[in-house]
Amino acid sequence: MTSTAVIFDMDGLLIDSEPFWAKAEKMVFTSVGVELSDSLCRETAAMTTREVTEFWYRRFPWRHRSINDVENDVIDCVDELIRKHGEPMPGAQQIVSYFYSRNCRIGLSTNSPYRLINTVLKKLDIAQYFHGISSSEHVERGKPDPSVYLSTLQKLGVHPEHCIAFEDSSSGVRAAKAAGIKTIAVPPAHDFDKPDYSLADSKWRSLWEFSEKAFYLT
Repeated sequence: MTSTAVIFDMDGLLIDSEPFWAKAEKMVFTSVGVELSDSLCRETAAMTTREVTEFWYRRFPWRHRSINDVENDVIDCVDELIRKHGEPMPGAQQIVSYFYSRNCRIGLSTNSPYRLINTVLKKLDIAQYFHGISSSEHVERGKPDPSVYLSTLQKLGVHPEHCIAFEDSSSGVRAAKAAGIKTIAVPPAHDFDKPDYSLADSKWRSLWEFSEKAFYLT
């Protein structure tokens, strides 16, 4: 069946921003007395920014700063790092342009705060290609819940069976599949062979693997 829409994740899929989140969280959370550990950081990898902030507050409750203020400090730091150092993931700009040139509806579904979306799309010079964007900030629950994908489908005005999703995280794959969308996983190299991505309909090593034949597009 011909796909008429595509929905992309953002962090780690379109832009190489995962290191920025790690750097910002380390800087901000340690400044308020949080003792970060690699094992606990792995638990927060798929969470929203608010969920991450609440996670650390429960374990190391700080004083004199609200959860909201600390969360915004993290977001501000990531925003600055993206503006200064943000780089596209291999093939990201090309695949978005590819689908746009074939009159596909293009969406974005991310766990990141809404205000970072504009920063990323402007940095990559692809904002003009998107017809609908959704942040977990504006739905009840973030990924792996499907809400952020269902929101984007509604904005695009398409049914899930006519859509393809691209995700780099296993929680994102679960969210897209729960929304009924055919999903292509593009995991980070160190996670590529993990069974967590078994739900995906296909698995690529990078976005460079796209082709017309892969999507049966006319």
